[in-house]
Amino acid sequence: TEERVVVPKFAVILPAAGKSSRFRDKNYKKPFAPLAGKPVWLHSAERFLARGDVKQVLVVISPEDREEFDRKFAANVMILGIDVVNGGEERADSIQNALARVKPDVDFIAVHDAARPCIADEWIGRVFEAAEKSDAAILALPVAATLKRVDHGNIQETVPRANLWEAQTPQVFKRQLLLDAYAARAGFQATDDAQLVERLGRKVTVVTGSPINLKITTQEDLRFAEHALKALPKPKNFGPAHPFADDDMWK
Repeated sequence: TEERVVVPKFAVILPAAGKSSRFRDKNYKKPFAPLAGKPVWLHSAERFLARGDVKQVLVVISPEDREEFDRKFAANVMILGIDVVNGGEERADSIQNALARVKPDVDFIAVHDAARPCIADEWIGRVFEAAEKSDAAILALPVAATLKRVDHGNIQETVPRANLWEAQTPQVFKRQLLLDAYAARAGFQATDDAQLVERLGRKVTVVTGSPINLKITTQEDLRFAEHALKALPKPKNFGPAHPFADDDMWK
């Protein structure tokens, strides 16, 4: 008899509940700003929705944004089958809220910044595969710049960059491992999910990412992202794309 290959199921959490204080746009928080005809968060969501192994996408937004988000995107969210979750005080609280809503049959959970729209399927595939092998994997880039520790505008020291990497997302974990990491955090405010897994003493695999996979923090980043989207590797066909992948209904 032919052996059936079991494809692991992934859920993807897109945190978009931050305050966007550095973005400085009176009309938009960064995940909702328009980029190439659709909101930033949707670029991220669509990359994952197009994959056959992603069974759930959850967008986490601030409760204060909920009314406007529903007004603009409720119909579209329903059509695409996205779950919208209210965030908490800090990023870790927001992720914890989303973890409670992940479907019970999901094997792995990926967390990807909603404000990181320039993600390619190829990179997602690599980090998903690494997580399947080691239970925990993140995209990251080796630090190429010279790093200075600065205090009150003056250099205090030059920090050696050997073995330093800049963490990116997606960060992908076996479901129970991420649940355990959050259960053990006891109020600790981690800056990323890998940090909580590290605190359990578990190894996290690093997969080389790309400078194109930038996080939008400022208006300048948004302008860079316009060009970065055009430079993305073209996606391979992976399962059925959702019906609105290239529609302009999001404008």
